[in-house]
Amino acid sequence: MSGAAVVATVPRPDVAARWWREASGAVADLGVLVPIAVALVVVNGLSPTAVLLPAGLAYLLVAAVYRLPVAVQPLKAFGAIAVAAGAGADVVAAGALLMGATFVLLGATGWLDRAARVVPTTVVRGVQLAVALTFAKVAWGLVAAPPGAFVHQPPAWLVALGAAACVGLLLWRPVLALAVVVAGLVVAVGAALAAGATPAVGPTALAAPLPGAAAFGTALVLLVVPQLPLTFANSCLAPADAARVYFGDRGRRVTPSRLALTLGGTNLLVGAVGGMPVCHGAGGMSAHRAAGARTWRAPVLIGAALVVVALAAGRGLAGVLVGFPLPVLAALLVVAAVAHARLLRDVRDGAAWLVVLAVAVPGVVWNLAVGLAAGLAVHLVLAGARRRAEHRAHVGEVVR
Repeated sequence: MSGAAVVATVPRPDVAARWWREASGAVADLGVLVPIAVALVVVNGLSPTAVLLPAGLAYLLVAAVYRLPVAVQPLKAFGAIAVAAGAGADVVAAGALLMGATFVLLGATGWLDRAARVVPTTVVRGVQLAVALTFAKVAWGLVAAPPGAFVHQPPAWLVALGAAACVGLLLWRPVLALAVVVAGLVVAVGAALAAGATPAVGPTALAAPLPGAAAFGTALVLLVVPQLPLTFANSCLAPADAARVYFGDRGRRVTPSRLALTLGGTNLLVGAVGGMPVCHGAGGMSAHRAAGARTWRAPVLIGAALVVVALAAGRGLAGVLVGFPLPVLAALLVVAAVAHARLLRDVRDGAAWLVVLAVAVPGVVWNLAVGLAAGLAVHLVLAGARRRAEHRAHVGEVVR
């Protein structure tokens, strides 16, 4: 048989199935993005186009730089505090500019790569467990105490039942994430039209907020300082580790310094247009991968979709997003939490679990800065005890 005949008999890969898996993985992290985006638009007065356009461009950037499904998420602590405090668009923009400048500097110096080499793996696993538990906590909040910004939602018992059904479906067939999200979007559009919303096309205005010194001072204390430890740990160290676990040698291009540069550069753009500050949360990578994302295709698909929506439908977006079904968002968060928790499969002995829990518990109850400090302290105590035990054993051998 000729070589050409052998090649001809090899079946072609199922291209359609591969793209479907990548598309399902692409939308799997919307459970984090949508609630914070809605709150920043409704409560803080940000432009819908300014919120989604930089996020979409950031996804296209990570597709080109990493060739992997690296996530683009809102800065969670930053966003939550900004919403709770009702911070103005100028303060949010000032915070984005400060975050951007800080992480561009950290990434350019290579300091984060050196830090990653000395932070114990057990501490990183603690960060990843804290993120998984936080996702579950946010999902529970969407079900038990739905945010007031969301409208046209079913009764609480039906939200809980729908979320449970969606979780079961997505755990059974993760590649159905795309179908579930599309169904949710159809429901949201239908609810908006039924409520009398008028379809509108085109983007909302982009305008530089021009923050003053007072806005920068407020942003630094209120938004940036609480966010820095979380971004350092969960957007630089943890995603680099997860990329190596998930993708092997292909994940080596995902380094803490590169992550700092891409998220820092994106936040400089965000601050310039008055958008939503973003990061590369490790939980988002788990969400994308769990639903089928494996390559650059997933970030290209979600990035292009966000850019198109921001530019073509930004003017009507606020009325649609507030009606997005909460059961779908909660289910996406739970599935992402389960996937992220699986990174802890290599934590086996009791001492390692002590460090993991020392990071995760304070990280969820208070904040990740406390968790990191506690985890490092426990690690140092255990390492010191281990060295003393080894020294006593060595002395005993010499005496004998």
